[in-house]
Order: sequence, then C-alpha cells, then structure tokens
Amino acid sequence: MKRNITLKLDAEVLREARMLAAEEGSSISGLLAAKLEELVQERKGYDRARKRALARLRTGLDLGSISAARPCGRCPWRRRGG
Repeated sequence: MKRNITLKLDAEVLREARMLAAEEGSSISGLLAAKLEELVQERKGYDRARKRALARLRTGLDLGSISAARPCGRCPWRRRGG
C-alpha cells in the first residue's frame, strides 16, 4: 500500500532535483521513492549480515587447536626446554 508524504525543500534543491529527475526520465516522487527503497534494502542487508556475524562470534570458529580437556602433550606454540 503506497502512501503520500509532504516534503519541504529549499528552492535551489528543488530546482536541481527537477533537473535530475528529468535527466533520469522520472519524477521527483519516483526518484525519491527509488532512492528510499534502495536505502531500506541496503539497511536490511546490513542487518542480516550483522546478525550472521554475531551468531558466528557466539558459536566461535574451529581453528584446529586441541582443547585443554584433551592435551596433546606437545603443542607447536610452546617452547621446548623451558
């Protein structure tokens, strides 16, 4: 369902927006609607990516190390003889 909004713009901005819309073969309303939809979609994508990243941080990544519960006796990151 589409809804109308009222917008106040500076006269110079409005003039430039009309020219830009004409160059794009659109109206100011169409130009603004497309830009707002683009911004909303970008934000949704960012939010989805953020949720995935936070889930990965909570789960953690397997880096191939041996857990402390099962020591291997010889860990490559420890110095020998010391």
